[in-house]
Amino acid sequence: MVRAPAAVVAMVPGRPKINNWAFETVPQPGLNGRKGYQPRGKTLGGSSAINAMLYIRGHAGDYDEWADLGCTGWNWEAVLPYFKRSENNVRGGDDAHGADGPLQVSNQKSPRPITRAFIEAGKALQIREVADFNAGDNEGIGEYQVTQFHRADKNGERCSAAAAYLHPVMARKNLTVLTKAHATKVLFDGKRATGVAYRQAGSDKQVMARREVVLCGGAFNSPQLLQLSGVGRREDIEPHGIDMVHELPGVGQNLQDHLDFTLSYKSKDRDNFGISLPGSLSLLKHIANWRKTGKGMIATPFAEGAAFLKTASHLERADVQLHFVISIVDDHARNLHLGHGFSCHVCVLRPKSRGSVGLNSPDPMAAPRIDPQFLSDPEDLATLIKGARKMRQIMQTAPLAGYIHKELFIAEEPDDAALEQHIRARSDTIYHPVGTCKMGQDDMAVVDPDLNVRGMEGLRVVDASVMPRLIGGNTNAPTIMIAEKAADMIRASAARAAE
Repeated sequence: MVRAPAAVVAMVPGRPKINNWAFETVPQPGLNGRKGYQPRGKTLGGSSAINAMLYIRGHAGDYDEWADLGCTGWNWEAVLPYFKRSENNVRGGDDAHGADGPLQVSNQKSPRPITRAFIEAGKALQIREVADFNAGDNEGIGEYQVTQFHRADKNGERCSAAAAYLHPVMARKNLTVLTKAHATKVLFDGKRATGVAYRQAGSDKQVMARREVVLCGGAFNSPQLLQLSGVGRREDIEPHGIDMVHELPGVGQNLQDHLDFTLSYKSKDRDNFGISLPGSLSLLKHIANWRKTGKGMIATPFAEGAAFLKTASHLERADVQLHFVISIVDDHARNLHLGHGFSCHVCVLRPKSRGSVGLNSPDPMAAPRIDPQFLSDPEDLATLIKGARKMRQIMQTAPLAGYIHKELFIAEEPDDAALEQHIRARSDTIYHPVGTCKMGQDDMAVVDPDLNVRGMEGLRVVDASVMPRLIGGNTNAPTIMIAEKAADMIRASAARAAE
């Protein structure tokens, strides 16, 4: 399931839960009181093992903004070497890309002709075609690069973070990997982290740390574990009967995510994924072709086409992103439709809405309380409406318009009020939660620019939760960059301790 890229359609819906925590949010007032869905990877490699493999860094200005917010050493010029160090790009190395890193970055193996029609439709609307979205300025339309093996022995397989970094070193004597082991608490001696308690096969166990503990649970589970351990806001911890260890008001705050709205269309074209007898009969042929060549439909990321667009000409950076998908997508593929078709997603890249993560209970096995507060800032809705109109314009432009047999969900050209109704009724995450252990130097910062938990010793957080603001794009590549940079910080700390 993890190695075959197209199997993401079986893992992401969470019905049944395959390699997926399948979290839910609390009811969202901005989404008509609906609960949002939050799939998260439950396997080695985390969410990089169940995502669409899209390799996107964001805009250079996103990282310069981090530095302006007090994250010294995290501007674009400073983080670019870590993007390059992580990367083995099939196109080779240059000023923007690396060719010697563990993370395999590939061109798509077999993009479908309909994806080219999407790009040509954009070009017909004077949107520039972009070959590389990762050199600092991502405005334009084109195909995504993907985290996918391009060497012969694994050609076409997903390259998760585990496949890139962990699998090659599993035999090291200084590495122990514990699976089906759920972290329950960080252990402290005063303000120093000394280890981690965990539960495995029904037994409570501990592992101790000689130097430091590093939390990598992501934007939901890292703040949850801190709170379970007595680190965070008093009002989030003490009502659950947990003793306070260190009051840190930013833990679990500042949750940001990309809210996503989708248009879907039925098509008579069958060179895409769909539910039909011919499609089912050809599946075995596609699997055999992928096993032999690494190409074909099984190698697809589904989201083949990309666009980063400005909803107003005065903007310095694109403020919405499109994902063009070679199948009908409805409620995270949890609602299925007979026939074949395609979809397009639009999200607001730098939302102003802010949510939080907290505890539902003191039980460490319970899911965290997730409240993104989607559309709590009215500017997000206004931008999403404008982005949806731009997306719809591309869908209705030749040559892509020729693929449309029937539009789903929207019967006629909607006004803003109707679009708002559709957005509130059907929008949800596109899986980029960040910010709940944010980096910085202000009172709400959880970690400093070296990713040390403020006011504590021997404790770091290294995951997407440390991003002070959501970057303008997908979050897998930036999270891996954060880990590369953190590795240097940890080495430097160890060297200083040894002096």
